[in-house]
Amino acid sequence: MGAVEERLTTLGLELPEPVAPVAAYVPAVATGNLLWISGQVPFVDGTPAETGKVGEGDGLVSPARARECAAICALNALAAAKAELGDLDRVTRVVKLVGFVASSPDFTGQPGVVNGASELLGDVFGEQGRHARSAVGVAALPLDVPVEVELVLEFA
Repeated sequence: MGAVEERLTTLGLELPEPVAPVAAYVPAVATGNLLWISGQVPFVDGTPAETGKVGEGDGLVSPARARECAAICALNALAAAKAELGDLDRVTRVVKLVGFVASSPDFTGQPGVVNGASELLGDVFGEQGRHARSAVGVAALPLDVPVEVELVLEFA
């Protein structure tokens, strides 16, 4: 087990099996020294951890729960990275994170939701986990999940 996976264990996290693609794409593509991770959804044991739109009120996914889902997405992205690279210790930098949040029409807290993924990456990679980022509100996401995260990683 490498240093990154040891850090995950110390944080009480376990790297899941990579999520199989649900459409016509591959989970990760390496080009040069960059690894592009396809959008990852909050799957736990093959099923969505949560479904629905994010917002305040009955029938909506709370921002706090959506933040947890964003962290699950990031963990799934790391699983895809490990499957492609063989060892997460090869990651030298988290370059970019894009987070999509399925939002109720009046919800504007997308950055706080995506912080769930950003903070997990910071906890795992330290300074190398700091990244450029976008947090985007959308009308809907695949399988009605509340959050999707994609990453660009630099590796050696």
